[in-house]
Amino acid sequence: MRHNLPLCRRFDHPAGTIAWDRFGESGPDLVLIHGTPFNAAVWAPVAAALAPRARVHLLDLAGYGQSRVPAGSDVSLHVQDRILADWVAHLTLDGPPLVVAHDFGGATALRAHLLRGLEMAGLILADAVMLRPWGSPFVTHVRNHEAAFAGLPDHLHRALVAAYVAEAAHRPIPDDILADILDAWGDADGRRAFYAQIAQMDPAATDQAVPHLGRLRCPAQVLWGLEDRWLPAAQGRDLARAIGCRFTGIAGAGHLVQTDAPAVLVAAILDRLAAG
Repeated sequence: MRHNLPLCRRFDHPAGTIAWDRFGESGPDLVLIHGTPFNAAVWAPVAAALAPRARVHLLDLAGYGQSRVPAGSDVSLHVQDRILADWVAHLTLDGPPLVVAHDFGGATALRAHLLRGLEMAGLILADAVMLRPWGSPFVTHVRNHEAAFAGLPDHLHRALVAAYVAEAAHRPIPDDILADILDAWGDADGRRAFYAQIAQMDPAATDQAVPHLGRLRCPAQVLWGLEDRWLPAAQGRDLARAIGCRFTGIAGAGHLVQTDAPAVLVAAILDRLAAG
């Protein structure tokens, strides 16, 4: 059982069964989208602060966390955007939600909006995958040797994942959130899925959206951890410039801003909600 934000609802999609849930019973609709190799549990500090003031909708992307899919499934950006758009339609909200998207979730949200027609009241992008280059040397190496990594013994696999995700944060990841990340990838199916989703990372998917970045149909903001070791802040500034929106650098935060600087994220979200 997940320590943080266990998702108790299910959305049956042709691509697989998606785990999701809602926290908060009143207020504007807010959708939080995680990145890779994370799951919705990383939003725990943010969701807890926002649930009294908004209806917070979260999902585990296909192939992540509690959204397990069959071996060989496509969990790339080429399909995640369609799942996101279909799931938001399934929610039958009163109007377009404010979307806050991190890392790979940022590319998913941008593709869903620009290529799939998903309407949003606003979009906040946090250390978002979109502009080249993205994908660390580790990612490149796994893509070239997926089968060898998938065969690692459990204890070595878990140690590798722990070391990898630790690089994403400027401060130590809280133990319960780290446990949720490691447990999601910890069994045989999770180990296979971890390396499969890396092998399917395709910059061509973001290239498809880049020419449309100046055509967002909603207010947008880019937030970025200034200590991000995966995607440098200069890339965030370039993304904000391409969109034509404000860039905000977050001091003392790395790539995993949800745990490094949750208060800054909450303040930005509340400001956007207040603006309507």
